[in-house]
Parts: sequence; C-alpha cells; structure tokens
Amino acid sequence: MKTKTIGVILLSTIFFFCACSEEKQTQAPTKIPPLSVNTVTVKKETIPIWKSYTGTTKASSDQEIRARVTGTLKEIFFEDGQSVTKGQKLFLIEQDLYKSALDSAIAKKQQDEASLKLADADVARYAPLVKDGLAPRATLEQYQAQQAGLKAVIAGDIAQINKAELELSYTTVLAPISGKVSSRKVDVGNLVGQGEATLLTTIMSVDPIYAYFSPSQHDVRMFEKYKSKEKPDAFIEIRGEHDTVRLDGFIDFSNNEVDSLTSTITMRATISNKDAKVLPGTFVYVNLFITDEYEFLMIPPEVIFADQLGSYIYVVDKESKAKRVNIETGYSSKYYVDVSSGLKDGDRVIVSALVKIRDSMEVDPKDVTDTHGIKAVLEKNRLIPKE
Repeated sequence: MKTKTIGVILLSTIFFFCACSEEKQTQAPTKIPPLSVNTVTVKKETIPIWKSYTGTTKASSDQEIRARVTGTLKEIFFEDGQSVTKGQKLFLIEQDLYKSALDSAIAKKQQDEASLKLADADVARYAPLVKDGLAPRATLEQYQAQQAGLKAVIAGDIAQINKAELELSYTTVLAPISGKVSSRKVDVGNLVGQGEATLLTTIMSVDPIYAYFSPSQHDVRMFEKYKSKEKPDAFIEIRGEHDTVRLDGFIDFSNNEVDSLTSTITMRATISNKDAKVLPGTFVYVNLFITDEYEFLMIPPEVIFADQLGSYIYVVDKESKAKRVNIETGYSSKYYVDVSSGLKDGDRVIVSALVKIRDSMEVDPKDVTDTHGIKAVLEKNRLIPKE
C-alpha cells in the first residue's frame, strides 16, 4: 500500500513539471523596448561663422609718469598697485620756488601796468595840445613809443606768468589716464627732475584692453572678402581648469604689411575689460566673427563617428529605426560642423545615447531642436552677433 502511494506521488510530480515546462515553451519571448533618444532636425540656414586664433593682451595705454620740474619730492598720494582715475593726484614736489617765481611775475606785470597807465595819461594829455599846435609832435611821439613799449613788456609779463603757473602746476603730478599704477620709483625726500625727467611711476590702462593675434594672409584675405561688418565682433577666452573667462569686443586694426618670416598679418581686437579680469601679457584665444550671410547645414561635432569607411552619423528613418549615414564635412568649429554631403533638410540626427546606438535599432525619438539645435547652442554661447 505504501509503495502504491509513493508511486502516485511521483507520477503527479512528474506530470506537474512536464505541464509547467510545456507552458513555458508556449510563452512568447519578451520584446525589447525601443531606445529613447534625442534628435535635432537639421536644415540649411544662415549660421554665424567664427574663426579662432591664439593671441596676447596688451594695455591700451601705457604711460610713464615723470617729474617735469626740479625739486624735492614732498608727498605720495597712492598705494603701489592701486587703481587710479584720470586727474587723480599722485605726487607733490616742493612748490616754494615756483610760487615765488609766480608772485614775482605777477608783481612785475602790476608794475609795468602802472607805468603804462602813466604813459596812457601822457599820450591823452599831449594829443590835443599837438593837434592845436601848442606842443611839439616829437614829445607826443616819445610818449606813444613809451606806451607801445610798455604794452609789449606787459605781454611778456603775461607770458612769464603763464610759464610760472605752468611750472607750479607741474609740482602737483596728476594721473594722465585711468588705470592701474605700478610701484613708486622714487621715495619722499629724494630730489627729482635735476637734469632729467625722473621716472616716478607708470600707469597702465586695461579698459579697454587690446588683444593682438596674427592670422595667415590667406585668412585675412578671406576675412576681408566675406566680413559683413566694418568693425566685426570679437571676443577673447581664457580657458582654465574650472572655468572660462570671456570678454567681448570688436576688431579695429589690421597691419599694412605681411610678416615675411611667418606670412601672417597682425590684427587687433579692442576688448571691454571693466573689472580688470585680464591683465596685459595674458595668453588668450581670440574669436573673430566673419559673416552670417551664407547658408550651411550644420550638426554638433560630438555626434560624428569615424571608421575605415569615413565619417558617419545616425539618423532616425521613417520606421523609427536608427540608420547609419555616411557624410562629408567642410568648415568646422568648437560648436558645429558643416555637412557638405550625406544629409538633407528635415533629417533627424540622433544626439544622445550615442554609445548604445546600432544600425537598424528601434528608437523612440524626442525632438530637442529648440534647446540643442545649432541656433540654440549659438545663442546659449552668445555667438549670435548683435545688429
């Protein structure tokens, strides 16, 4: 009896597992969901074209402050390295000698004016007498000559006063420009201006600041041919480990000769530098706007692959599948690449999940042209020139 029971149990177990196995075999395989991807819809359109060069900054004005009169330096009114404004007082040279010279010149003029007043009276008194024949003309002419001579002397007195005032003004040394002052070259108590225009300090103006760079003569010809502004937009970048400093400006100078050693032409960008973020002598990248009057079909550079067959990208076809498209490229920059063949208006280029994409893979596309298209990228990076 026990043996029969065990057999029944074994038979039931075998039947159960066989049934489960058959049920599993009849279930359909699980379908892999399509891969979610972002796309940008491309089209041929006008795109701002920029060109990047390396360059070096230079102060827009570099002034040497020198003593223009002789004397002992009495006071210094700034701290080394301080920012100063145009007209700000920097140094004071002893004034006693120059005040005395001015006072003497003023007194001399007053004395000569008194003499002229007397001469005027003599001429006024003798003129009617001579007219009536009551006094000799020679006497009147003497008084008139004396009058003219005194007027000439007074003119000289005025010139001497002006000179004395000018020399006195030189004892107060003012900043000729706004900028950053260097360290003082002379201390209080030293004699300055004795036989030479003693250097007191220097001032550099860094707002605006100049950025000099040297494109090839071929690039300059291209730039002159296609530029759409008389003073094209430009900006400089200082690229650091954690951030990038960007300052905007414009191109206002191109040299009139080619460097025979490098076949380059020196150009200059004038850059707004209100907060003095960039100092003279800094290595920078100069970005030059060329034109926005020509149409291109542009895509982001990071979506391009390459293999032995050449460059290619992935697009979404009509069946919502990823499709490899071989392309040929032209002009490129940090933000875009011109596709000269392989794409057409309306193609949806895949811009995300690129490491997972395979040809003919089913995808679920989401259009992000408004936020990740070329125009959106340019606006985000302030590469759309102002009108």
